[in-house]
Amino acid sequence: MTDSKNINNPVGQGGGQRKKLSRAERQNNGPHRNRDRQDAADRRAELVRKMREKAGAAEGAGQAGDDTAQS
Repeated sequence: MTDSKNINNPVGQGGGQRKKLSRAERQNNGPHRNRDRQDAADRRAELVRKMREKAGAAEGAGQAGDDTAQS
């Protein structure tokens, strides 16, 4: 095994060259982050839809109860 003089740069230890990152990727704004943001927005929209359905069902049940109480 050949070692370089610098302990932080051992020759022959694998790894190769690093991929060149774009500015956006260096700032953690790469395409993977855009996909994560879209997934989060979809989950939020689904949650809001479910909450509205549940609130609508509860409101409908409450109105039916009010009608019977008034009769």
